[in-house]
Amino acid sequence: MHALHGAGLIDRYTLLIHPLTLGPGLRLFPDSAGVTELRLVGSVATRKGVIVARYQRG
Repeated sequence: MHALHGAGLIDRYTLLIHPLTLGPGLRLFPDSAGVTELRLVGSVATRKGVIVARYQRG
């Protein structure tokens, strides 16, 4: 995914955000990826508290 993102080949992202913390974790976008403008195009929260967020390159 990092190579595709770096080459600008991903137009949309769908992220599932879970309401918990388990240590430092891994970065979705490494610092070397640079800044990418993303625009939130929709989101919904499930009954379990998970947020499904859809982003497009902005």
